[in-house]
Amino acid sequence: MKILFIADPLYTFKTYKDTTYAMMREASERGIMLYHTLSSQLFVHNNVVSARVSPFKFIGTKNDDDKHWFHAGQAVPAALNRFDAVIMRTDPPFDMQYLYATHLLTLAQNQGAKVFNSGQSMRDFNEKLAILQFSEWTAPTLVSTRAADIKDFLGKHQDIIIKPLDGMGGMGIFRLREKDPNINSILETLMQRNTRTIMAQRYLPEIVLGDKRILVINGEVVPYALARIPQEGETRGNLAAGGQGEVQELSGRDRQIAESLAPKLKERGILLAGLDVIGDYLTEVNVTSPTGFQEIMKQKFYDVAAMFMDAVEHEAT
Repeated sequence: MKILFIADPLYTFKTYKDTTYAMMREASERGIMLYHTLSSQLFVHNNVVSARVSPFKFIGTKNDDDKHWFHAGQAVPAALNRFDAVIMRTDPPFDMQYLYATHLLTLAQNQGAKVFNSGQSMRDFNEKLAILQFSEWTAPTLVSTRAADIKDFLGKHQDIIIKPLDGMGGMGIFRLREKDPNINSILETLMQRNTRTIMAQRYLPEIVLGDKRILVINGEVVPYALARIPQEGETRGNLAAGGQGEVQELSGRDRQIAESLAPKLKERGILLAGLDVIGDYLTEVNVTSPTGFQEIMKQKFYDVAAMFMDAVEHEAT
């Protein structure tokens, strides 16, 4: 079996926590041949979607360092439909280059490639806007390009979170309260004077207990959530923003939300999704490169990487 990973450069991986690394390691232990490329290396020649791909192998042990864990061969052109599976793991932001890549992946699927997650699903499921398809599980939410609308929403709820639609890792997220003296400045900066659409949500005080990442793999819910707990004085729980990761069993409400979404996500071609839940409310549906594998594997000894590769092998055959 041959798998192509479309991901950020291998030398940039933080192997002690990177989910893509955990996927690759599991695939390698199963004897699967591994290849890597960048989304910028996708191209179409004679109407066939291809990429310049590098075969690579693991070197050393699971305790290897961030830089010297792999050996890569020379890059060569290859059609995507030559691989048993193509796994898209390029990190956001979801910019125009990312969008173009999803179009090429859709064309590759039409040519027989097995792509996870599908190009269509990544286009359809903006990680912020996707929650609007599941409004029964969400807190009050507003999407607008007008600062006046955000101010009205703030007036109604007194305490809100605002965020851009294309970020990751907590970038660009602000908490606004009615008496904040910087409201106008923050909105001008984030909304670029009413030319950029953003999302506003009622502030959920349960964030102090963690922003829970719940993984759904091929319609099955992982029984543990990674609760990302904000530092004192910080609104964001994202690990990239300094949050502390604590793995917890799913609550009854967590399971309700995840099991409601799971079959719908599978129907839409989403092999792996990361649902973000704060308190009792769904806040995001992550489909580009959801993380959290290693924390769950290390803290609860639940082999998420094996569950994921089982799903890949099942869907690829």
